[in-house]
Amino acid sequence: MTRRSRPEMIAETRAKLIAAGRKAFGEQGYAEASMDDFTAGAGLTRGALYHHFGGKKGLLEAVVQQIDAEMAERLEALSAAAPTPWEGFVQENIGYVEMALEPEIQRILLRDGPAVLGDPSHWPGADGCIAAIWKKVEDLQEAGMVRNDIDAEAVARLISGASMDAALWIANAADPRSVSGKALPVFKALLEGLLPPRPSGATS
Repeated sequence: MTRRSRPEMIAETRAKLIAAGRKAFGEQGYAEASMDDFTAGAGLTRGALYHHFGGKKGLLEAVVQQIDAEMAERLEALSAAAPTPWEGFVQENIGYVEMALEPEIQRILLRDGPAVLGDPSHWPGADGCIAAIWKKVEDLQEAGMVRNDIDAEAVARLISGASMDAALWIANAADPRSVSGKALPVFKALLEGLLPPRPSGATS
């Protein structure tokens, strides 16, 4: 039997705790989930939880980062599958708002996350998200698919803010699906405002 290295053991312990925390947070919510739920689910002690995450809040932060990374991968796949870079850009941004209907994302990322960890615009991955949108807007501008008379950074920041606000609105609504039905067409219309004006006399 191969002896595992210390880094491997640490990674395994962290993964077990994150999986147990994700299950508890998703099923019970942050307030109701207990330390025993995490440790019993992972077959570990409270000491391990405190050592690796500092406590319940630190574990939630790790779970949020994991879900956020998975969402980014899914959205990149949506973008890559689209027939044009512009349609990929739209699908990726619309897709983020649509994910607000998924129960796990709703509860952990969009309800408990902001309540416990604070404003999502200050989370560790926020600047990276804006930078990624910024780069894609610049690429679309170079390709002539998006207006060149507007600032790419401003576009990225406003899209990021609008998509997050829409997702939070949906996740915290009494009827998320109804709110999603109102938010998505408007958000798409905002994105379409980035398109270059059609030549005079052009038809759709």
